Parts: sequence; structure tokens; C-alpha cells
Amino acid sequence: MANTKGINRAQFLVGALALGAAGAVLPSGRAAARAQGGGGGRGLRRHGVVYTVGEGGTPATAWDPRRMRADLRAIRDELRADTVEVTGDGVDRLTATATRAAELGLHIWLQPTLADVPEREILEHLAETGRFAERLRRQGASVDFSVGCEFWLFVPGIVPGATVLDRVRNLLDGTFDPVRMQRGLDAFTRKAAALGRSVFHGNLCYAAAQDDEVDWNLFDVVGIDYYSYFRQPADYMRELRRYHRWGKPVAITEFGTCAYKGAEKTAGMGWNVVDHSKDPEEIKGPLVRSEHTQAAYVADLLDVFESMGLYGAMAFEFVTPDAPHRPHDPRHDLDLASYALTRTVEDRPFDPRSPWHWEPKDAFWAVAGRYRAALGS
Repeated sequence: MANTKGINRAQFLVGALALGAAGAVLPSGRAAARAQGGGGGRGLRRHGVVYTVGEGGTPATAWDPRRMRADLRAIRDELRADTVEVTGDGVDRLTATATRAAELGLHIWLQPTLADVPEREILEHLAETGRFAERLRRQGASVDFSVGCEFWLFVPGIVPGATVLDRVRNLLDGTFDPVRMQRGLDAFTRKAAALGRSVFHGNLCYAAAQDDEVDWNLFDVVGIDYYSYFRQPADYMRELRRYHRWGKPVAITEFGTCAYKGAEKTAGMGWNVVDHSKDPEEIKGPLVRSEHTQAAYVADLLDVFESMGLYGAMAFEFVTPDAPHRPHDPRHDLDLASYALTRTVEDRPFDPRSPWHWEPKDAFWAVAGRYRAALGS
């Protein structure tokens, strides 16, 4: 399970372009070939990063079209990614971001993630986004469409709890019925897959937690949010090979960790070091900031994914605006609990209206180095 503060996955965790807009400006020549995933050979096919487009915790941290355009260019030109996983809620935000990614020649993994609303609204949101993905695909863009992410977390009714945070607590406390949970997960997954097939005719995907039981016959690509930790690469390979039994491409739809010592060993729970009951929110206990820890973990995993020739890998995530870095105040350095490859720096710390910018962390350069080596210039 991924970041629950980057639980902007907490606003489903704590414009620009309408759906019917005219076609995207698509790349030509070498960029178009790259967008279509040409080249083949061994190694990862898609080298990506997660870019979340949720509404944001405050106006200052909300999705912004100007910032989005600059971020996507940095993802292509500085991070050296060829793929962006556009995820979050809000059809206008999702489609505007996917359109700009297509214009830049990036492969798009488009994944709507609407949370804490009735099932009908989640499915309508999925269908509307999928119809746009199909139009983008027919215009020549390189697109995979994911019907969602870890449905037990985002869709009410599968696990008890009115909100994402409620459901996380119930899972951690064991106050749920695993049989009922699996039955609900299966039922919603079938509905989402059928709806996705009806509106999108390219590769259909889903992003599951690594221990989820999913009928992958419903999808073209096996998508896994992967947060294991082993000392030896062979152990990662042994665990990941089990996903090949479906005979389908395997994509790592999320992977990463936080920037403090020991975070890589938390099995995807590294975000759970913030006391949200405090105002302002603060870090629990004495943590030692270590960007090296985060960088080494993502680099090691990319080496594993590359050696296995997986379909793709998306580092989680590019930026987490509501987890600011406060270097002179470790107790309130919320970037410690962020999986982002960049640190968010506020002009006016603790002011929710403050302008901010991002700066690359060590993990950013570790990923960029791996992607540059794999993709060339």
C-alpha cells in the first residue's frame, strides 16, 4: 500500500481541457516512435513516474495547469522518463495532463482514482476518463488505461470505513472480514474491467497491492504496487516471478520509499510517521533524514526490474506538495514521510497559501541516471 499522506492520496487519502476537446498535438519522428514504445529488446519497456493530479489540500497545493506543463517537461527532460502515470481524480485534470504528456511524446498510463464517493460515481468517473483515453489512443498517442488502484482502499463498502483513512485504520486493526472483503473486491473489479473494456480498446490494466488476489484474466497487463524489501536482488526476482504465471506483461505501477533511515524496511508503510492530530502536523519520534536511503532503494529496484525485462515501472511519485521539506525544523519536516523524488520547499513555511517550488532529491538523480542509461540521449 502506498503513501497515505501523499494520501493526497489523503484528499483521496488525508481548467484546462474538457473531455470533448479537440485532438492533442502529437509528436512526430523519433519522439513518436519513442511514444509508441518502439525499440524492443531486453530491459524495461516503460520507464516512468507517477504524477498525481488530485484537487490538493489547499489552493497552493492544488493541481495547476501551468505547473503541470513545467513538471511534465522536467519528467521528460530532467528525470529522463519515457512514461508518466497520470493518476488522481477530476476528469478535467486527468485529461489535460494526459494531453500534455502526449504532446511531449511520453507514453501515458492513465489511471482515474476517485475515492470516498458512491460506487456509481466512481464508475462514471472511470468511464468518462476511459472514453477520453480511447480518443487519445486513436489520435496516435501511446496509452495504457488502468481502471483504478487498490479498490479495497478507495471504494467504500469493500472494507468498513467511510473514508480512506478509516479503511486504513480498520485494516491495520484487523476490524474487517477478509472473506467479505475479497468478495466485494472481486465484484467491483469485474464491473470496472467490463466498463473499461466497453470504452477503451487498447491495453487495459489495474494497479493492485502486491498481495491482492486479482483475476488477471480480466486485464491485458498485470499491475502491481510493489513495496517489498530484501537484501539480495535474487529475492526480489523470486517474488516478482510469481506474477508471470498469468502469461501477461507485468508492470510495477508504484514503487519507492521515504527519505529517512529504515524507511525501506517498512513495506510501504513509511508514510505512517506523521501525527496528523497535531496542528501543525509533526513527525513521530526521532527520525534521521536520509535521502541516500531512498535513492539506494529505488536504484536497486530499477536494476531488478530492468534485468527482468518487465513491461514498465513507475516510481512513486514525482512531487507531494502537501508534505513540505523544512530542513531547519526536523519535527515538522513532512518530506520525511513523502515518497516523492522531489522535495517541496515553501516560500513561507507553515503558511498554507505560500508559494512553493520543488527541488530534486537524491532519488531523483538516481532514477534519472538509470533512465538515461537505459534510454540513451
